Amino acid sequence: MNIAIIPAGGIGSRMGLAMPKQYCELGGVAILVHTLRAFEACVDIDGVVVVVPAAHLQATRELVADSGLTKVIEVVAGGRLRQDSVARGLAAVPAATEFVAVHDGARPLVTPELISRCLAAARDQGAAMAALAVKDTIKDVAGSGVIRATVDRSSLWQAQTPQVMRAETLRRAMAAVGADFVGTDEAAFLEAIGEKMVVVEGSERNIKITRPEDLQIATALLAGQPGETMMDSRERGPRIGHGYDAHCLVAGRDLILGGVKIDHDRGLLGHSDADVLTHALCDAILGALGLGDIGRHFPDSDPAYRGISSLRLLGHVMTLAREEGYGLSNADITVIAQQPKLAPYWSAMQAKLAQVCQVAPSQINLKGTTTENMGFVGRGEGISAHAVVLLAADCSGQRQ
Repeated sequence: MNIAIIPAGGIGSRMGLAMPKQYCELGGVAILVHTLRAFEACVDIDGVVVVVPAAHLQATRELVADSGLTKVIEVVAGGRLRQDSVARGLAAVPAATEFVAVHDGARPLVTPELISRCLAAARDQGAAMAALAVKDTIKDVAGSGVIRATVDRSSLWQAQTPQVMRAETLRRAMAAVGADFVGTDEAAFLEAIGEKMVVVEGSERNIKITRPEDLQIATALLAGQPGETMMDSRERGPRIGHGYDAHCLVAGRDLILGGVKIDHDRGLLGHSDADVLTHALCDAILGALGLGDIGRHFPDSDPAYRGISSLRLLGHVMTLAREEGYGLSNADITVIAQQPKLAPYWSAMQAKLAQVCQVAPSQINLKGTTTENMGFVGRGEGISAHAVVLLAADCSGQRQ
């Protein structure tokens, strides 16, 4: 089990706001929600613990619920220092947790892909963190402002988050250091006990919002390319797409729809899990972007996609949408099946699809119908699905 710990317990005094910065809106959405949505969309994260100021516990829980953030398992009160907040978050992770990914709540532009890369490196090396090689010339300056020396930057990296390590290693490191030890990140604690950590190439977009000008930069990055304003991005206009898919029913296969296993005596035949509902949604999004269909992106001749969860394919399609500067405004999906009855499963499907698309469940509408025993669906030979989507530039601040 991999759990994210999101320390967001500070008050952000340097922002000069009446509220902690993590609740400030970025593109119409709270900074903290942007951050949590990235972890919601990361298929390698199983749960999230959020650490916030004690006075904002209930408000944060309501914000999480209203935003459809289903992976958040705990919201706990933070401490005086960042390391105190991380320790409280660590105490709240489930006992079965293998790796923890600690990420600043005020880094809202992190992507699911960067999170996964850090997790993969940690599994391989024991611990890993996002970082950027220092590009600028670095000067060693005295307190008087006089330059003392030019520092060799060849081995210098600028730390970012997420920082990923085994939960047991972080517990041991935090317990081993003295009471006077202050670590500005998790890597400092691992260094203190001689544990190695490797760097993973981070992103210039993965900025931490600390000062008012950082919020302006994040707004521009969220809207589009550097220098592009939010209004410029929206002027590209909405995109509409339609998707359709059908698969035959066969014995010996699980029936998967919307990422949910359905109780039925047969399943759909396909190279992947044959999730016809999710395939139709993928095709609709790709159609709105003018990027063809899922067959072009995930050919059934490629063994890499054999048996793959279609939710992973949807995650890749949503990454393509974000790269084009679009997010999902809403989706309307109809499943055509004579059997089984799908009504008991709609809410679970809706939650899974919304999680991957980084939207609220209410933005995914699901419904079903039969063909009154006509055609291949009516004869119980297969299931089909139609999907219609609306994509909007910078929809709900989804562009990462």
